[in-house]
Amino acid sequence: MDMMVRDAVLASIVRTLDTAADAIGALSTVLASDPALSGSFVEAVNLLSSRGGRVVVAGVGKSGHIGRKIAATLASTGTSAYFVHPTEASHGDLGMITAQDLLILLSWSGETVELGNMLTYAKRFSVPVISITSNADSIIARNSTVAIVLPKVPEACPHGLAPTTSAMLQLAVGDALAIALLERRGFSAQDFKTFHPGGKLGSQLLLAQELAHSGDAVPLLPLGAPMSEAVIEMSSKGFGVVGIVSEGGELVGVLTDGDLRRHMSENLLLLTVDAVMSHGPRVIRGGMLASAVMELMQSQKITVLFLIDDMDRPTGILHVHDLLRAGVA
Repeated sequence: MDMMVRDAVLASIVRTLDTAADAIGALSTVLASDPALSGSFVEAVNLLSSRGGRVVVAGVGKSGHIGRKIAATLASTGTSAYFVHPTEASHGDLGMITAQDLLILLSWSGETVELGNMLTYAKRFSVPVISITSNADSIIARNSTVAIVLPKVPEACPHGLAPTTSAMLQLAVGDALAIALLERRGFSAQDFKTFHPGGKLGSQLLLAQELAHSGDAVPLLPLGAPMSEAVIEMSSKGFGVVGIVSEGGELVGVLTDGDLRRHMSENLLLLTVDAVMSHGPRVIRGGMLASAVMELMQSQKITVLFLIDDMDRPTGILHVHDLLRAGVA
């Protein structure tokens, strides 16, 4: 590629990114200084969290595409939500909206004609409306329960026509509302997993206890056991480690293949596990996220961890290969 063309392309990309960053910065600045805007955000979150029905999101054109994403984000973070196209709404889909629901209408101008029937329907059946727009004097803003009026920002398009920065700002607002709702409701990683059971995200949200080996698969021996038994247990279970438990069942040490090598001698098999084991083993709880276990293993350069309960008794064992097979990385 010609260097001049390459430089022009890069300059355009940087300009677009800078324009987007400036828009987000402008919104943050206004939010911190304008009580009306900050109040509308808080009021919107309060309204969303208090409704017993579903959140219906609508918009036309680029706002419609952003609306679909906002509905998907809300749904995946614990708020029942779906997208309805305004045209389809006018041809029967208004019947999907009940008095217990709430509307989020996206329109940068606030004058989108296609949203008119949805607004009329909302007024007739007392369905609250949250609008995301840049025009406080628009029909949609003036007829909303809560109007989030965004600062007017320049589009990245050199002609100022293609919705670029404006669409990104609407998306940012949707994400901000969804996360505020998530935090207000105390939506946990386990809750998140319920809505994301598959794919990479699902594997990262698995718990250690869901991947661990348990029961007879866990290599364990009591204090005082002879090293000859430890070698057999270690070899038969295939983890390269044996957990050593006290009379009360607490995990008090581990014996690894590395310990065997370090203590290799003619009388090794005549010793008891007490003389060879490592004290104070690293352990985890079953409720720990698999992704956090992987980070721990990588940072500590270990490949096997025992799971323990509240009484320090071993309940399972987890190998790094178990995490990799599950797609945790």
